[in-house]
Amino acid sequence: MDFNNGLSIITGETGAGKSILLGGLSLILGKRADLTAMNDSSKKCVIEATFDIANYNLKSLFKDNDLDYDAETIIRREILPSGKSRAFVNDSPVNLNILSLLGVQLIDIHSQHQTLQITNVDMQLDILDALANNKVTLLEYQEKFVVYKKTKAFLEELKAQKNQALKDHDYNVFLWNELEEAQLLSVDLSALEDEQATLSNIEFVLEELKLANALLNEEQLGILENLSRLKASFYKLADISKIYTALYERASSSLIEMDDMSSEIIEVQESLELNPKRLEQVNATLQLINNLLLKHGVSDVDALIMIQNTLHEKVESFETIDDDIVQKERDLEMQMEKLNALATLLHRSRVEVVPVFIAQMAAILKDLGMPNADFKIALDFQENYNSKGKDSIDLLFRANKGSSFLPLQKAASGGELSRIMLSIKSILAHYIKLPTIMFDEIDTGVSGEISTKMATIMHQLSRSMQVFSITHLPQIAAKGDHHFKVYKKDTNDKTATHLIKLNDEDRIVEIAQMLGGEKISTSAIAHAKQLLN
Repeated sequence: MDFNNGLSIITGETGAGKSILLGGLSLILGKRADLTAMNDSSKKCVIEATFDIANYNLKSLFKDNDLDYDAETIIRREILPSGKSRAFVNDSPVNLNILSLLGVQLIDIHSQHQTLQITNVDMQLDILDALANNKVTLLEYQEKFVVYKKTKAFLEELKAQKNQALKDHDYNVFLWNELEEAQLLSVDLSALEDEQATLSNIEFVLEELKLANALLNEEQLGILENLSRLKASFYKLADISKIYTALYERASSSLIEMDDMSSEIIEVQESLELNPKRLEQVNATLQLINNLLLKHGVSDVDALIMIQNTLHEKVESFETIDDDIVQKERDLEMQMEKLNALATLLHRSRVEVVPVFIAQMAAILKDLGMPNADFKIALDFQENYNSKGKDSIDLLFRANKGSSFLPLQKAASGGELSRIMLSIKSILAHYIKLPTIMFDEIDTGVSGEISTKMATIMHQLSRSMQVFSITHLPQIAAKGDHHFKVYKKDTNDKTATHLIKLNDEDRIVEIAQMLGGEKISTSAIAHAKQLLN
């Protein structure tokens, strides 16, 4: 199906299959797939639609959702026999949330069952914002509102952290001081353990060192004296053979090593002494370190130091969290001042256009057979912020004089709601770029004269946008720039639904049938030509 600009009319007998078109569009707009709607559930079903979005200002939406932007955008849904479905925008896979987000910018389907969206507060504010040309102000407000919400959330998180930190602070300070007092950076656990082993066995160590010194330095039997003699003997033989020279060198090296060992033993002996106090200090330090390792469930001093640093950060952050809270409160206050200024601008501009909107609606609805229709709109500037500012809106309606003003859904019938929605769209079309609109039998129960007025409004709308109308009324069908007919045809025991674009002659016949039934009279043909003319 290839549709044109302007007003496209879709007609057909009840049950001919117009719902197939709406069902396909609904899938494109992100509605969940239903296997019962498929003609053959054993095959993959593909629905594809192409949109010209050059004038829709959707580049930021595509960028925010990581989609490739193209002025001619293709949306595709695939429904698999398993019941699972996939969605694509310009061949990029998307979820149904993104598809719905994009879909509402492209097609606006209206039926008597879908007009209740005008009772939505956000839509009512959107209408006033369109008339007040609030797009730039509202965008600036919403950008600052996002920042405000993030700041507020961060401030609440800081306060929650402070409450938790209050519970933990004293214990963290105790743990940190305990590790700090242990002077972990100066602790060499291995050296302490060696020192403890030595001090605990000091008498035995001194005795063995004394014996070692004696073995090395005894006058007659000492190792150094004997090595000196051995060295002298090999020195005498060194000139005889290289073998003795090598033995001489080895004896010489051994003598040097033993002499060095003797000096070190003497040095160690002189440094060692019975020192119960130092042993007590070493034992205490080792006990402290081992207790800390066990307490914190780690195996080495480096891990304890890391825990100490973490505790230090927590203690310091607690001490600075009040400053952070104060700073965030200042930031929030400044953001609220800016939001208040913008929300006030939005409120004032909305209040100014309320009488304009009410007057325009009254004039259009009068033409649509609702001469006594009246609206009352109250805007209340609230304390709390929302995505549209600080306004709450109360839109009330009465269809007849003397009746009480009530919310739309209570005061208006389905047919009245349809005409109200049509009136709103006709007003908005003068102020903002609207997506393609499809009116699905919103003219049900409307008289011929009123339907002509509705058709005129639809036709005026179609001068600035693409409009579809699924209708059973010849007055509306005759106003279309293009006319499509939905019909059923039986072939080989199978019924199929078809959609064709009617030429001028076909349109006369179709409208004549809508006027007089299957048996077309001369007067019906004449009336059809008159309507088309």
